Amino acid sequence: MSSILDQLKQQTVVVADTGDFETIAQYKPTDATTNPSLILAASQKPQYAKLIDDAIDYAKAKGGSIEEQTENSLDKLLVNFGCEILKLIPGRVSTEVDARLSFNKEATIQKALQLIELYKAAGISKDRVLIKIASTWEGIQAAKVLEEKYDIHCNLTLLFSFCQAVACAEANITLISPFVGRILDWYKSSTGKTYESHEDPGVLSVRRIYNYYKNHGHNTIVMGASFRNTGEIKQLAGCDYLTISPSLLGELANEQAELVRVLSPELAKEVAEPKVTFDETAFRWALNEDAMATEKLSEGIRKFAEDGRKLEATLRGKLE
Repeated sequence: MSSILDQLKQQTVVVADTGDFETIAQYKPTDATTNPSLILAASQKPQYAKLIDDAIDYAKAKGGSIEEQTENSLDKLLVNFGCEILKLIPGRVSTEVDARLSFNKEATIQKALQLIELYKAAGISKDRVLIKIASTWEGIQAAKVLEEKYDIHCNLTLLFSFCQAVACAEANITLISPFVGRILDWYKSSTGKTYESHEDPGVLSVRRIYNYYKNHGHNTIVMGASFRNTGEIKQLAGCDYLTISPSLLGELANEQAELVRVLSPELAKEVAEPKVTFDETAFRWALNEDAMATEKLSEGIRKFAEDGRKLEATLRGKLE
């Protein structure tokens, strides 16, 4: 019998949630996702020093104030990692816009265009890149412009609620990343309850989104993310995409058992629910009413921003 990971690859597009090249080469995912936290962790390893040095050289050559050089070096570092990852995978890499721009539509658009230009200069087509943006109202609207006007594909991250998912689908976003594990974290902390995988609130959230999309003809890809255990992953077998950390990829690769498909367009028909829509007012109210989503979205933005600042501090120290 083949491993759970091999069976999963037959049902779902498997994505590596890492900035570590060795892991990507080992598990051979189709796509890869990165974020400031993952790049920060990877950048501490000596084998990636050349990518940092190249980013520093790029920023110094462009010139400007120390603040401008720091920003330029960070952008270049993110793209450098993306370019190296793309040498190892057949699909796309997700590169994240600075989390501090999460509530600024126009600045998010401009940063995305700058990242795509850096990829273009490195010989990478925009078709191989997903611009990763937090699922705020402003972020979703920025992604809508990027998709419609510039044909730049986006990955809306830090997605915790149904209203975020619906708004992304209505904006024709390429892909969303609902965060399974962080939803579970919140409910465990709030209720003190231990959840089995089949009743995991994060799992149930992604299932609802997937089924809703399939029933109402939305083409936005659902990519479950932020897993805490392999049980969550197995309960989402058949989801469009799943982005999985190196440790959980290892567990799946080492487990021999039959993997039952849980999600499919056909199965989705059994759990149809009415079509809904969210304008800005309805979106903000629905998000406000969901304490978990409100708290985890804000927390996630703060954490990515914090790790972005740590990366900047490292780069600035090399620029000064």
